[in-house]
Amino acid sequence: MTAPRTLTALIAGVVVLSSAVLPSEAVKVAPPRQIAFHTWTSNADFLAGAHSGTTVTDGSLTFGQATGTTPYVDPFGDGTAKSYDQASWVSPPVSTGFGATELIASWNATTPPGTWVEVSMAGKTNLGATTKWYVLGRWTGGDNTGAGDIHRTSVPSQGDTNGRVAVDTFVAAKNRWVDRWQLKVTLYRLSGSAQAPLVRSVGAVSSRLPSDATVAVSPLGGAEGVVLDVPTYSQETHIGHYPQWDNGGEAWCSATSTAMVLDYYNAGPTAGETSWVDPADADPQVDHSARHVFDYAYDGAGNWPFNTAYAGTRGMDAFVTRLRSLTEAEQFIKAGIPLVASLSFKKGDLPGAGYGTNGHLMVIVGFAPNGDVVVNDPASHLIASNDQVRTTYNRAAFENAWVPHSGGLVYVIHPAGTPLPPHEPQANW
Repeated sequence: MTAPRTLTALIAGVVVLSSAVLPSEAVKVAPPRQIAFHTWTSNADFLAGAHSGTTVTDGSLTFGQATGTTPYVDPFGDGTAKSYDQASWVSPPVSTGFGATELIASWNATTPPGTWVEVSMAGKTNLGATTKWYVLGRWTGGDNTGAGDIHRTSVPSQGDTNGRVAVDTFVAAKNRWVDRWQLKVTLYRLSGSAQAPLVRSVGAVSSRLPSDATVAVSPLGGAEGVVLDVPTYSQETHIGHYPQWDNGGEAWCSATSTAMVLDYYNAGPTAGETSWVDPADADPQVDHSARHVFDYAYDGAGNWPFNTAYAGTRGMDAFVTRLRSLTEAEQFIKAGIPLVASLSFKKGDLPGAGYGTNGHLMVIVGFAPNGDVVVNDPASHLIASNDQVRTTYNRAAFENAWVPHSGGLVYVIHPAGTPLPPHEPQANW
């Protein structure tokens, strides 16, 4: 038997153990978590890209002159092909500095009736191949009720020898990685329309993550005892709501979490915007969120960038990224910014939750004085009560349900102009 080991410090990925251990076991170095985020969100940013019919106005990308028309048959519509004018923009290449095996794009856009945007990525692989353009999302902020509106959708079945798209994430093929990537934004408007979409920001997080089974608990980050006043909404009160948007309940964890954060900023929908919701339904802003983030190909409300794009339509700056630890998450709490986090765990692995899940979203709202994580868990105790949503989870258990599962994925949603906390040299926000 080896001697028992005691964790005494975790600094910059190095675990320092007590002197009671054998010398050969004295230091362990965690595999590096390679995560980098890059975004374009200003006149200078967009002017640096390649334009094909697009122009830049007040820090946003929009139509200048159509470069052609495209017939599009909405796979979830009535089968009629409609003609759309198009224009496009291609970002400058971004070198990862490491071989990225995954990439998730996110964007903030305004899409008037009859308009939509498509976001794609391409890259240069370690074998020297230039990939095709993989579609990461076809987005509209509308709800496909007007002429020329489409159903927002991810695009399945794009896989080839270089990679594939798993709903909203580019995943490199086995033994492949991307050393350089670009995004392409294509703007569409119904032919003959004067309306045009407007893209305020577009970016992506690329990553190469170790295959962690478990991670060591991270050092405290200074937010201990800080809890943000984020309202509590239970997804369980929405079971059976609106079958066309996946029946509420456990299917709406992401939409419920997004709604909580928007209401924290007083950016949720008005009573007029939710007048279509059954008056008997509690918290109609959750129904509104589910309707406007729903991915018709995925058949669910959990598409990550669709949730942040919806927040963008509410006047927020919002994006998807990955954090390396709860230490980084604490910096956002200190800045007054709650985080929507993606977790997975077996029943009993997150003490106090009372359930297990293959994938779930909840809101990090603060930290207890000892560093445990205070959350708004919309599935808390699986009880249909908003009073049960606020709970506290053990720091190590939470971190191990979050970092190995989703790579520390979060939605960062904040008002325009609210500064983000300082980041590490390898910027992941």
